[in-house]
Amino acid sequence: MPRRVAIVSTGQTKHRAKRLDVNIRELITEAVTRALEDADMSMKDIDAVMIGNMEPFEGFLFPELWAVEGWGGYLKPSVKFNTGGTVGTTTAIAAYYYVASGIYDVVLAIGFEKQSEGHTQTAITTVGDPIWERAIMAGAVGNFAVMASTYIHESGVTEEQAAKVAVKARRNACNNEYAHLQMPDITVEDVLKSRMLAYPVKLLDMCPQSDGACAVIFAEESRAKKLAVHPAWIKAVATAHEQQYMGDSPKRLAVMRSQIAASRRAYAYAGITNPRKELDVAEIYEVASFAELAMYENLGFCERGEGGKLIDAGVTEMTGELPVNPSGGVLSTNPIGATALIRVAEAALQVMGKAGKHQIDGVRTALATGYGGNAWTDVMILSRDL
Repeated sequence: MPRRVAIVSTGQTKHRAKRLDVNIRELITEAVTRALEDADMSMKDIDAVMIGNMEPFEGFLFPELWAVEGWGGYLKPSVKFNTGGTVGTTTAIAAYYYVASGIYDVVLAIGFEKQSEGHTQTAITTVGDPIWERAIMAGAVGNFAVMASTYIHESGVTEEQAAKVAVKARRNACNNEYAHLQMPDITVEDVLKSRMLAYPVKLLDMCPQSDGACAVIFAEESRAKKLAVHPAWIKAVATAHEQQYMGDSPKRLAVMRSQIAASRRAYAYAGITNPRKELDVAEIYEVASFAELAMYENLGFCERGEGGKLIDAGVTEMTGELPVNPSGGVLSTNPIGATALIRVAEAALQVMGKAGKHQIDGVRTALATGYGGNAWTDVMILSRDL
């Protein structure tokens, strides 16, 4: 039987478009120091380090090696992960398995990205098939524009409903001291009038490019109980992958088969049969406003084609039945190597009751997801209850 594992501490940097005040090593140190201080620990208490980063987005290889002093990795066993949009949750799930298996007792997971030093969209463009896909689906914007346009056609969701997601995210971010885009006065009209990137996706429908880092500490049961007043116990993890020509995806990417598969598997492990009723909060990896609406459906929060109705009804607002991304989500903060790990950290903070101004009352069960390349999904379910 795997050992019981919990998250006992988290740390984040101040996320910005350009963190010119620090280099990569110093950026990582900022997050790691906060995580260690939060649990009154030092690096001598850490058995191993898992580190995630999308190095093509900075434009040079192995940035973690010259930054080793920043993440405390000297003479520590470590593993590097690079899995696109899911790199943060991949790193977190690896940390979980290393502890659950008994190999290590306490593991530090780190994700970081300094996108201001590279060119992310150029790197993503090379993912598309050069003959069939690249010209029309280059980069994240093109991919999600195809998803959004076909989603509108299939479901009847509107641009106004998607704009409500963007407004929710940027207003929620105002309660998160670490969030990048904090826009208290943003309106649906502002989103609809923002510059068109690729129909129907507009500038304010998309996530930013951020510099930032996140650190999360995982511990086995006996250590966890000593290190945290209310540990965030990991109830389930799941990963699902697929790969195909993106144009061949069912309904052109709005039906996210890997997300459906991973979430259903995690729900089964955790004994969840009605996620909308049994989850108290969700931190999901939504790159674009339209994607969040589709993810409501893929994650089982509502029936197929009803994502727009969910946002209209206020279900996913901070005061709603199932708050989604009270931290501001990816639409507000996106240092890609850290983005999915931030979802895990924010879900843990909610369960631990330490989310500050964006804390949701009474959280006992939280969902975190990572999503990458329109083809793979990670899911983690955390609980206040052992």
